[in-house]
Amino acid sequence: MARVLIVDDDPAILEILHAYLSGEGHEVLQASGGHHARELLPRADLAVLDWMLPEVSGLDLVREARQAGLDLPLLMLTARGEEEDKLRGLDLGVDDYVVKPFSPREVVARVRALLRRAGVRHEIGSGELFLDVRTRRATLAGQPLELSKLEYDLLSTFAQHPGLVWTRERLLERVWGHDFPSTARVVDVHVTALRRKLGDDADCPRYIETVRGVGYRFREEPQAGEVG
Repeated sequence: MARVLIVDDDPAILEILHAYLSGEGHEVLQASGGHHARELLPRADLAVLDWMLPEVSGLDLVREARQAGLDLPLLMLTARGEEEDKLRGLDLGVDDYVVKPFSPREVVARVRALLRRAGVRHEIGSGELFLDVRTRRATLAGQPLELSKLEYDLLSTFAQHPGLVWTRERLLERVWGHDFPSTARVVDVHVTALRRKLGDDADCPRYIETVRGVGYRFREEPQAGEVG
């Protein structure tokens, strides 16, 4: 359904939220400290952040994420229930709060509501191309596409944000994460392979367009004459 990042220095909280959120069909990423969370935030569709973290506070992560232009929903876990603290967080870009101690089911419900508000979908369709985010399967004209993990992650990233221009550097952060290679050229190699499987012509693309000098974007509407 979505890629959810949980950031908390309590292993028990990480474990129980991982169980509940993965049970909902989400892909769950985990970090116990702020430095690791920084690396994972660009890859997430939503983040659940503890206010009090070692190294970097949850509120600092919110500030940095918004300054960097990340528009994913941010849910804060906090023992601080005072109105002034909540208003401070909302001003910085927190979308919702859950006060400790909490019910894991409440967190799941808040995550579900935030994703629904943000428009993260189970299924993505564009013309003859169809992706099921829950099962990580893709079909083209009714036929399954055999994609590598990186190819699927690239396609899913593009398809979930039609019309958005992705630089090679942003794609490296989002898809490759902290393991990304030293050269952005690898993005071009994988996009070329993905286009080949989609039957995309780079000069007249049906799905993935090159934005010259910048990067790539997924077409918002099928090209004239296409099915769908």
